[in-house]
Amino acid sequence: MTYRIAPSILSADFARLGDEVKNVIAAGSDWIHFDVMDNHYVPNLTFGPMICSALKPHAKTAAGVAVPIDVHLMVQPVDALASAFADAGADLISFHPDASGHVHRSIQVIKSKGCKVGLAFNPAEPLDVLDWVIDDLDMVLIMSVNPGFGGQSFIDSALRKIEDVRKRITATGRDIRLEVDGGIKVDNIRRVASAGADTFVAGSAIFGKPDYQAVVNAMRRELAS
Repeated sequence: MTYRIAPSILSADFARLGDEVKNVIAAGSDWIHFDVMDNHYVPNLTFGPMICSALKPHAKTAAGVAVPIDVHLMVQPVDALASAFADAGADLISFHPDASGHVHRSIQVIKSKGCKVGLAFNPAEPLDVLDWVIDDLDMVLIMSVNPGFGGQSFIDSALRKIEDVRKRITATGRDIRLEVDGGIKVDNIRRVASAGADTFVAGSAIFGKPDYQAVVNAMRRELAS
């Protein structure tokens, strides 16, 4: 299995976001994760499409290879902002099914923009909608904290949900990423991978440390163990 580490810029230094993105990519990160909050669906306000557009040129390796921008929309309604982030350079956009009046239509909106699409599930949210749309998805995102704020502790019941989603993905026979967001750290990333996750969002666990590469390397060692 190919694992991907996706640092969340929610925990970065907002005064120097461009440098933060460059530095975390230089440390070996695979994706850049945007936690987009609207102070409506969740009780916090972060950043909009203009920030994505401004950071897109910085999301490259030293060799000039583009690093995917992974946008997690915690907003309601979904479609207009999803389109705006697609236009701003997002490569993959995830949204919450309970934030959309028509989940399949929102999926189609994102795909029509040339973006990959994911569905995000809060800790207490059932997975039933996957029965109807999983064949249209590129990713499923499991929240292992309640959305709205960084730096929270991992909710252990998310492990059972990750196992359930992995079984559903395997049954499709398709290459669908299984991402987990919330409380991911060096000391629990192996457990989360063992449950079936392959993509890991980490905010304060990386940006809160003085040596980004040391943290990313430690996570990779755990994943390889």
